[in-house]
Amino acid sequence: MSTVSTIKIHPRLTSGRFNTVRVALVILTQLVYLSLPWLRWDGRQAVLFDVDNHRFHVFGAQFLPQDFVYLAALLMVCALGLFLWTALAGRLWCGYACPQTVYTEIMIWIERLTLGDHKARRRLQQAPLSAAKAARLALSHGLMLLFSLWTGFTLAAYFSPANDLAIRAAHLALGPWESFWILFYAGFTYLLATHLREKVCTHMCPYARFQGAMFDADTLIISYDTKRGEPRGKQVDKQAGHCIDCGICVQVCPTGIDIRNGLQYECIGCAACIDACDQVMEQLQAPRGLIRYTSENQLNSARPGSGFGQHWLRPRVLVYSALLLTILGLSIGSFLNRSPYRVDVLRDRAALVRENAEGWLENSYSMRLMNNSDRTQQLQVSVEGLPGIRLANAGLVQLPPSQVQTIGLSVQVPPEHAGKGAHDIRFLIRALDGSGHVLSESSRFIGE
Repeated sequence: MSTVSTIKIHPRLTSGRFNTVRVALVILTQLVYLSLPWLRWDGRQAVLFDVDNHRFHVFGAQFLPQDFVYLAALLMVCALGLFLWTALAGRLWCGYACPQTVYTEIMIWIERLTLGDHKARRRLQQAPLSAAKAARLALSHGLMLLFSLWTGFTLAAYFSPANDLAIRAAHLALGPWESFWILFYAGFTYLLATHLREKVCTHMCPYARFQGAMFDADTLIISYDTKRGEPRGKQVDKQAGHCIDCGICVQVCPTGIDIRNGLQYECIGCAACIDACDQVMEQLQAPRGLIRYTSENQLNSARPGSGFGQHWLRPRVLVYSALLLTILGLSIGSFLNRSPYRVDVLRDRAALVRENAEGWLENSYSMRLMNNSDRTQQLQVSVEGLPGIRLANAGLVQLPPSQVQTIGLSVQVPPEHAGKGAHDIRFLIRALDGSGHVLSESSRFIGE
């Protein structure tokens, strides 16, 4: 059983291959998040969730409320991807790319910059309050608050145009909802990443609790090699194992656990203990890997070898992979083949059928056209389904970008081909831009 300290944890700075990956992902994720609202695409913001106008712009694609099926598919892909990765290699998401981990890492960087290393921060925490201590803490927390406000502003910039939002923020003219979400997100970023930190992972995050359901004996996890490391002792002791009980693996852990006690739900898989232990082993001229990514079967020599390859042929991994690829493939195929416009047709129920001057039977319809693209669409409307059927008015429509247009149509049929009752007909809407897009909308024609 592991215990969680109520004392604030000041993790020791480490370096190594896994730390390099973790730092790179922190920088990459924040570059993407903070820069996307400022990118331009075809004269507008590249990523903008325009809630007021019910349109979501993602680079060249535009999504309407009817396209929320793609959001559902994206959420399922993310969930299955997380399940798959957890079954393969444990909590790598938590240790490298989770927002809580990323923001906590940034706040720790700010603390190191303003307050010093882990020992200096611990001494400062224990020191009595003084003007110098208050000034240093004010500087540190001030920078963390500024970063939190930056993240909150960025969140709002995904929903309101970033340039306009920046101008209004500079003039203190933000709307109530924009102000609320900026302060809400900034406040929680500061609270969770500055004060709560590891307590979010150990007490608040549900993933730590149900991850065990996705683990098995072939899941790669961070493990301490007890056979090689025990009994612990000094290197000069020939009867001791390779672990010299230096405690550095505990000092670098962001959640304050001792990985030598076995797998614990508080472990977020950041691999800081691996980097730290490998450095100690190099100094002792001992093989690296006393703490390493491995599986229970590999650690117990039930399945020798290492790497990801042998972990794929397992039922849960195959099921997750099949579901993930199926949903991803169907979603991509549907998105690539979707039409840049939509159409709805309603027949005028006020007048069932009338006879025109030529003696032809005529029905009236209302066609609602929606342009999902950022380009003007030239459309040709035609009708088929009965011999001699035709449109009484012109079938050419020019549909402005991102607009909805309703047009009235009159369909005429020779009386000898439209007997009493309802007849199935079909409206065809062809794009004249050379793309070959054709939409078909069914309706009914009422005869005499």
